[in-house]
Amino acid sequence: MTPHVVIVGGGIAGLATAYALRQAAGDHHLPVRVTLVERDSRLGGKIVTDTPSGFVIEGGPDSFITQKPWALQLCRELGLAERLVGTNDAQRAVYVLRGGKLRRMPDGMLLIVPTRFLPFVTSDLISWPGKLRMGLDLLIKRRRDRSDESLASFIRRRLGQEALEVLAEPMMAGIHVSDAETLSLQATFPRFVDIERKYGSLTRGMIAARRASAARANGDGPGKTTIFMTLQGGLQELVSALERSISGEIRLNSGVARLQPLPGGGYRLTLEDGTALDADAVVLAAPAFVSAGLLRDLSPQLASRLDAIRYVSTATVSLGYDASDFGHPLDGFGFVVPRSEPSRLLACTWTSTKFPQRAAPGTVLLRAFVGGPHREELAEMDEDALIGLVRQELRSVLGVSAAPRVARVYRWRRGNPQYDVGHLDRVTEIERLCPPGLYLTGSAYRGVGIPDCVLQGRDTAREVALYLAQLAPVAR
Repeated sequence: MTPHVVIVGGGIAGLATAYALRQAAGDHHLPVRVTLVERDSRLGGKIVTDTPSGFVIEGGPDSFITQKPWALQLCRELGLAERLVGTNDAQRAVYVLRGGKLRRMPDGMLLIVPTRFLPFVTSDLISWPGKLRMGLDLLIKRRRDRSDESLASFIRRRLGQEALEVLAEPMMAGIHVSDAETLSLQATFPRFVDIERKYGSLTRGMIAARRASAARANGDGPGKTTIFMTLQGGLQELVSALERSISGEIRLNSGVARLQPLPGGGYRLTLEDGTALDADAVVLAAPAFVSAGLLRDLSPQLASRLDAIRYVSTATVSLGYDASDFGHPLDGFGFVVPRSEPSRLLACTWTSTKFPQRAAPGTVLLRAFVGGPHREELAEMDEDALIGLVRQELRSVLGVSAAPRVARVYRWRRGNPQYDVGHLDRVTEIERLCPPGLYLTGSAYRGVGIPDCVLQGRDTAREVALYLAQLAPVAR
């Protein structure tokens, strides 16, 4: 009998697992039947694209990083190479809201580390005491302790409190929508750990990285590739291409009510409509708290570990305007907001500057972020109130008072897993507790970005195929 694999969850991790299973099973000369079940009426999870009135609006992620190559590779495998577009790097500036004013990030900053002297010392973003404290990074000894630490602890130790508050919290912790005081450095920015160990200084390490990147850019290597890429019609194109490429059954509007082991091995999934699916292997590509609910009877200890992964809520508000409504040139990718500022925004992307063809000629598109660990309640406001809040904040920062032509709100309740200090150790323990034939994958575990989820899906598919191949002689 052909082995049957059921994948619970139709976000990018579940789709990537289903796609990769065909190849992984083929490597073992093993036929496999795949069923993907999704509670929602659509696939894609937080990847959702809307195209009203000439705008291309992303409700969740708007791009993927190419330094982690797995999403880019997947797009090419799916025949989407001609649809890929990079950022408008001619206007790559990022601003920080400080003292109620937008202040440009100095040229030569890699993440939050200065690699060029003159632009940094002449910038008004960081005070002179703050600049001097950041310069001490060149003198401070490297940390010998190999245990995990928070992002805040690391930045405060190497670059000082002002760098933490003005740069690291809004930019680095903002990527993960997390509190820098609890965010695991090893799980989110392991590169910083490696740089400190190798160079003894972030500044020296980042200068070396900049020089290496410049050398690659002068040749034909990967340095010529833009850092962030998307698809011409939005990231929904990736979801649609995966859906077309998956060889198996996809069931939408199909929540799982119960998961139980079968006496002879394998699992039975009972759907909310009463349908039963028997599987040789199950992949839970759902949020950790959803998987915990399904595993509570099967493995209380595993469910408890999954429940310990915290989530926070956010919302994105996209507004489309006539370009003539703006006095500000929108000459950059957008701005981030330190927690010390009274603004209720986390950040704002100037989408039509960051990516070409996201707005029709004569229009602009902006996307604001609200909620997160310190103002989670804002994400629960009703739609009109959220739009009003964002318009008020943009009026204060950018001076735009006109009514938008288009407004879209996307609310992500418990949508952002928190990688607290020690996260990777907890994930290792979670994986150890999984019973045979049951796998967990997705943004809650080993990376929140699209490339991370694609890689996890691919790795999970390989593990499932190996498990089924080892079962095959027993079945015969």
